[in-house]
Amino acid sequence: MSRRRLGLAAGLVLAMLLTATPALAAPLVADPAALVDPFVGTGSGGAVVGDVDTFPGASTPFGMTQFSPDTTSRPAGGGYSSADNQITGLSLTHLSGAGCAVAGDIPFLPLVGAIPSSPDGASAPFSHATEQASPGSYAVTLGQVRTELTATDRTGLARLTYPRTAQAQLLVKVANSQNGSANATFHTIGDRQIAGSVSSGHFCGQPNSYTVYFAAKFDRAFTSSGTWGGGTADAVSAHARQVPVPKQSHTTQGSGVVAGGYLTFDTTAVPVIGMQVAISYVSEDGARANLRAEDAGFAFDRTAKAARGAWNDQLGKIQARGGTPAEQRTFYTALYHSLLHPSLFSDADGRYPGFDGKLHAVPRGHAQYTDFSGWDVYRSQIPLIALLDPMQASDMATSLLNAGDQMGWLPKWPVANGESGVMNGDPADAILAGAWAFGAHGFDARHAVDEMVHGAKGSGAPGQGWYMERPSNAGYLAKGYVPNMQADSISPVPNGASETLEYALGDFAVSRLAGAVGRDDIAGAFTKSSQNWANLFDAATGYIRPRDGDGAFPPGDPLAMGGGFGQTGFQEGNAAQYTWMVPQNLAALIAGMGGRDAARARLDQFFGQLNAGPNQPNEWAGNEPNLDTPWVYDSVGAPWQTQTTVRAIMAQLYGPTPGGEPGNDDLGALSSWYVWAAMGIYPQTPGVPMLVLGTPLFDHVTVTAGNGRRIEITAPGAGDGNPYVRSLRVDGRPSTHTWLMLADHPGTTRLDFTVGAQPNRGWGTGATDAPPSFGSGPVTFPPTTRAQVRTDPAQIRLAPGTNATVNVLVDNSLGSQPATVTWTASSPNSGITFGPPTGTATVAAGASTSTPLTVSASPQATAGFYAVTIAAKASNGAVIAKSQILVTLASPGPDHPHRLRVELLRQHRHAGGPRQRHRRPGDPGRQRP
Repeated sequence: MSRRRLGLAAGLVLAMLLTATPALAAPLVADPAALVDPFVGTGSGGAVVGDVDTFPGASTPFGMTQFSPDTTSRPAGGGYSSADNQITGLSLTHLSGAGCAVAGDIPFLPLVGAIPSSPDGASAPFSHATEQASPGSYAVTLGQVRTELTATDRTGLARLTYPRTAQAQLLVKVANSQNGSANATFHTIGDRQIAGSVSSGHFCGQPNSYTVYFAAKFDRAFTSSGTWGGGTADAVSAHARQVPVPKQSHTTQGSGVVAGGYLTFDTTAVPVIGMQVAISYVSEDGARANLRAEDAGFAFDRTAKAARGAWNDQLGKIQARGGTPAEQRTFYTALYHSLLHPSLFSDADGRYPGFDGKLHAVPRGHAQYTDFSGWDVYRSQIPLIALLDPMQASDMATSLLNAGDQMGWLPKWPVANGESGVMNGDPADAILAGAWAFGAHGFDARHAVDEMVHGAKGSGAPGQGWYMERPSNAGYLAKGYVPNMQADSISPVPNGASETLEYALGDFAVSRLAGAVGRDDIAGAFTKSSQNWANLFDAATGYIRPRDGDGAFPPGDPLAMGGGFGQTGFQEGNAAQYTWMVPQNLAALIAGMGGRDAARARLDQFFGQLNAGPNQPNEWAGNEPNLDTPWVYDSVGAPWQTQTTVRAIMAQLYGPTPGGEPGNDDLGALSSWYVWAAMGIYPQTPGVPMLVLGTPLFDHVTVTAGNGRRIEITAPGAGDGNPYVRSLRVDGRPSTHTWLMLADHPGTTRLDFTVGAQPNRGWGTGATDAPPSFGSGPVTFPPTTRAQVRTDPAQIRLAPGTNATVNVLVDNSLGSQPATVTWTASSPNSGITFGPPTGTATVAAGASTSTPLTVSASPQATAGFYAVTIAAKASNGAVIAKSQILVTLASPGPDHPHRLRVELLRQHRHAGGPRQRHRRPGDPGRQRP
């Protein structure tokens, strides 16, 4: 992006004025909603990015209803693609950038003429030239029908302008939820109201389910109505995308199970029809009660104005002045996307269905929330919400605790009142600790600590019959790391390393919240276990790497990818990307790499690409584990490289276009990163009220935080031409720190940056200038070696009473120092023996050696297929990955290598070896299983 500049003389005068009176840097943004473009993120960002998956329709901040169009390609979550030219319906629920099919419940479609022969497949053409969208409202011409939408918290309003006709139709595709549906119902109440329900779920292929109810009213009578696909589930299945979904509670009403219903209106006299529709997850009566509580009297314009006002109240908490028009639009659109979710879940009377299948109620003045994209949002979105609206964030934290009480475990990716278990780790810990750290103190933090400790160390029955908060916890507690033996949490590859990093970071979050409420014993224990990341640091390569159940790192290149969606050991990523995910103790990680210079050189190589995807050893800015990484330069004494790298990601990968984000927005995760980055501050360490520093994009930013706090940031002349920090004053005092701790009391924190076109390589480079790290003392890395052991050949055939020779190779060709390795051969068949059964070899760096091994079968040995194991250990204690000799023990005759492989694979699987799960449906660049 480029900025228009004033002439030199005028620029100097303006700079002096800005320095003297920074509050006059630019006018107040009185209507920030006018700067939001809801179409940003409704397109594709390219092969790596794929669909960003946002939606353009009407919603209120954190609302229950997202009244938005679905187009024919129906991208996951958002349901709308800017590349399409047909709309299939206007559904009531959406999740912004979720990456898996979800929501899209109860689509409405206005049409003119006869009811289509296949109503569930009907669509209407549209042109982008007829579309308008802004926070809280959306409009489009669908075929011949001008369609306008707005929303309250729990309802959607539509103003439909038909041509003058006796066949103004409104289809209600009850059974067309985005991820399939079941038990859809529809019925009329008189000639001005309709109601019904639908069940859906199975987010990312998981067992979760929910039922949503709706009730709608119209400002005039419909002349006729009907249903299609009705009567039985079999009949519906022939007409709509119904799939079996377990119901938690449901009563069939009216005409019974259907695919959908239709209404016919006569608009020959008055062409405009008004509709207000409410939803509830409690019951149909709950939906009607929500409709009464938020009755807008069909006053569409007034309701749209109120929705816009609600958005301006939220967006106006950050006043960003200066910058180009494109930068302003990108910023406020990102802030808007950051505040769409989590979603309101309780009815107007406070009731909601719990994770135990029972009805619950929140106290008056509070609300229950759901749709937490946990793994995605804990880093940047939750701290932002807590900073701007601590009471609302407190209700969100309480919502997680309520779910934990009802289900037995804290959730990680809840959809409605069902847990999906999507993505590895234990993100509720970081969400709770992060919310508290940034000002959300209106929840029971002591109880939160109890639930967090239970999730980290407790036991109990699975939640909702299957869900465990830390599914790989047994190995983690026993060994201090998760052995890389299986995949969980929809990972397409075994994910022991990324799971370990997430659990360790979760432990750190427990320690922070426990310390905040005076639980010092818990804080101390979890601070210690938060350093378990070090158990996977391979000092020989400088990377975090997976280890097997014996403690061995995999042999060979630490960056060998293997061709899947990510490298084995890491969910959606690889060793190069995940190694930096130690925000709780970057100092120890950097020391393990060889110090600041070595770590900086690694970062320079890493940022050779900015959005590389899961299979390249470079930055993937569109994926959450890499959101923190550009800021790591602050910790290696090169803050000017944080400044330029962050700015490059902002300028190259974000913008006010349909494809203007580097990946799935993941319910505000990526958008919130941009908001922080544009302000020049970032919450790097979950559970710590610390902001690491970059460079502000704008001349002046004012953050009106909750609890009487305020942040003032000035940077006269900021912009793409001046991306570097020359100096900084914090609260009027000079500072060279590249971080600050936010005060936990009312008052103003002021940061006054001096920025320039050239880096100041002397600012922020001192040993005490780097952000602090947190630990319980020096970390210890496991012993390691680059030496590996293998056999040649790797497969032999023996007859009873015979032998064969195999070479045991000790390969140190990747090593930089000599290695002494002792190996031992063993067999599950006592009739197979070895000569010698063990051996020791010392190998120079860059070399290899071999020892002959005689494998003998006694005359009485039982025929079969056997895996002979060669276990090895280096003299420094490093466990070396086992090698195997595949042995066919049989009388002389034809060899059957295929049969051998099949049998050994069967034995391997029976023994619990790793299995790969299916990939998550989604775009080419961001598939999850």
